Amino acid sequence: MKRNSQSAFTLLEILLAIALIALIASALVAGSVSLLKDKPSSPDEVFWQATAQARRTALKEGTDVVLSFDNDKKVFVVDDGTTQNTLPVTSVSKDIGVDFIAAQSNGGDMVLIGGTMVDSQPMPFVTFYGDGTCSPFRVQIRAIGGAHILSVDPWTCAPMLKPLPATP
Repeated sequence: MKRNSQSAFTLLEILLAIALIALIASALVAGSVSLLKDKPSSPDEVFWQATAQARRTALKEGTDVVLSFDNDKKVFVVDDGTTQNTLPVTSVSKDIGVDFIAAQSNGGDMVLIGGTMVDSQPMPFVTFYGDGTCSPFRVQIRAIGGAHILSVDPWTCAPMLKPLPATP
């Protein structure tokens, strides 16, 4: 008798190949996520993480929470009165400085340094309240390249929306 021999893969071989491909793909995805996660966050990102953590803690516990910046250790400190959580600023520049500024500045506390207007009367900390609001403030982040200011909405403790340009 003659046999008609055809070369083909069995169902088991196909399933094993798919499982092996899935295993390799999951290892590559997990490795790339860990590489991306190790990327240092910008000082702005760390500030917004600290702000969100302070507001979340204030809402959860129903008490006042204080957010400050330790210029020596380069960390944001979230203090609820019993525990202190720190969020380090891992930046390329070690000359990072963060100042909290009152939202209603009269302009008399501003100084021109290296072509950048810098507020010279910072607040030592800002307070987040149990109702989800925070004290009105802005944050000034100073680095080698200059300084920039982030405005914070005191009702939501989120970035302040910029007004739309007036249309004629």
